[in-house]
Amino acid sequence: MKKTNIQKAKKQKSLLTIAIGVLVLISVNIVASRFYGRADLTAEKRYTLSDATVEMVSQLDDIVYFKVYLEGDFPSGFKRLRNETREVLRQFNSVNRNVQFEFINPSSIGNNVNAVYEELVRKGLNPTDLHVRQEDGSSQKIIFPGAIVSYREKELPLHLLQAQMNVGHEEALNNSVQNLEYNISSVIRRLTEAKKPKIAFIEGHGELDNRDTWDIGSALSEYYQVERIAIGGQVASITERNESDSLGIVARNKYEALIIARPDTLFSEKDKFILDQYVMRGGKILWFIDPMLTGMDSLQFTGNTIGLPATLNLDDMFFRYGVRFEKKLVMDLSCLPIPITTGNIGGQPQVDFLNWYYFPVLTPQSKHPIVKNLNVIKTEFVSPLDTIEVNGLTPTVLLQTSEYSRLVNSPAYISLEMLREEPDTRMFSHPPVPVAVLMEGIFPSLYTNRLTPEILNSELIDFKDESVPTAMIFVADGDMPGNQFRSGDGMPLPVGYDQYTQQSFGNRDFILNAVNYLCDDSGLINVRSRDLKLRLLDRARIKESKTIIQIINVLIPMLIILIPGILKIIIRKRKYSR
Repeated sequence: MKKTNIQKAKKQKSLLTIAIGVLVLISVNIVASRFYGRADLTAEKRYTLSDATVEMVSQLDDIVYFKVYLEGDFPSGFKRLRNETREVLRQFNSVNRNVQFEFINPSSIGNNVNAVYEELVRKGLNPTDLHVRQEDGSSQKIIFPGAIVSYREKELPLHLLQAQMNVGHEEALNNSVQNLEYNISSVIRRLTEAKKPKIAFIEGHGELDNRDTWDIGSALSEYYQVERIAIGGQVASITERNESDSLGIVARNKYEALIIARPDTLFSEKDKFILDQYVMRGGKILWFIDPMLTGMDSLQFTGNTIGLPATLNLDDMFFRYGVRFEKKLVMDLSCLPIPITTGNIGGQPQVDFLNWYYFPVLTPQSKHPIVKNLNVIKTEFVSPLDTIEVNGLTPTVLLQTSEYSRLVNSPAYISLEMLREEPDTRMFSHPPVPVAVLMEGIFPSLYTNRLTPEILNSELIDFKDESVPTAMIFVADGDMPGNQFRSGDGMPLPVGYDQYTQQSFGNRDFILNAVNYLCDDSGLINVRSRDLKLRLLDRARIKESKTIIQIINVLIPMLIILIPGILKIIIRKRKYSR
């Protein structure tokens, strides 16, 4: 009887232990489902959101919903992109439950797959034609590596895959993973921003007009209120008065940033003074300057032209701000081909694509967030850009030519005849030439101790001789923000797209990043500087030792579980056999 009671007590104790264990397990799962967290042990902290991202996401007051169309059966690289995207979105969700998401296979939506694809393209997602290689052959499928993000009544596309020329498939995917946090943060910011900052394109000095900058203006309008203004010697064109100030002293700038794209006529001292004082008050300017005036128009008709120095009356201002645009042209063996008629066959002109060394193609080398992981950038008749040491200013080279460059002094004779000859590589031995520079810090005024009567009579009387900390970007190619026009109907094409080679370059992303960097007070752009190391498996070794690796991966986990169990059985057997 006593033995039965002991057994019954042990049984009840065991059941109680099991019940407690089950309750603890259920409680842990409930808590874990409500609170997301993990320890980031990676060297580069790839699974830790930046402070700027956390601050922005924590302020969301309504649902931001991500429909991610990156689900299905595709290679491991895209599976990694999908998994990393899911993890990043989980981190956003852990900061604020208003960030919600789902992953969708577009091929499994409804019966009409083509209609689904057309709808996604209409909403702004670009498809990728994927070739899947297998041991028994290869297959082809269309995927949409992106998402449609909605917030209240607004909706925007988010591209997760960043295509880059001359970059391997694995590296391009890794770069896409690196930029996930920034791209997701950026689309949330665009959707939720109540009032867009104002920027402006300057007119009145022969700059690129509204049609020439149609595409980049449209792209910038997703982030900013974009206007076009002429200074015309009027202070009120870019600044606002303090209404409480009876003297009418200018209080602040109207615009977060100004874009000056390829001016070709003289700037008056009054306009320069207004721009100078705009910078002194913390204004930012993105300069696209052609130090040499030339173009393809005369080349198309006569086959040759002359490149002459531009007269803009800006050299003294640039020198004061720490840069110098050299009156030269850069030739580069890394360049864009152009269509040239090389003969006539059967009454039809024979057109070939030949390398045009005056159109360098720039591969970003800097790790600065403006250009990091960008696609190559095309330029036209670019010039060297030199930096000058100025106290309080820090220069950063953003873009430079390749190591196979050559400088041509002004006046530069340019002829299409050079295309018919093989280049002498010994002539292209100049080191890389900077063509885009970021200057940051405290800028000195050009007009310190040199105010003229014209300026003294200006309505702007609150003169400042040095700026608050600010930044400007100088690019020695005025045509970089300009778009081509479709040859058939003259419609503007995306900036950076070359209709002759049918290639898309990184011009648009460079300009967007540049303006975002200049105007970004939250620090989100700095997320792009995060560097994730690419740790790839040795595919040749995997293929060679596939069977051994599979056996090891199956047996070792089993042995790890079985050996402790066997040891425990042996110990218990010895213990109770005594």
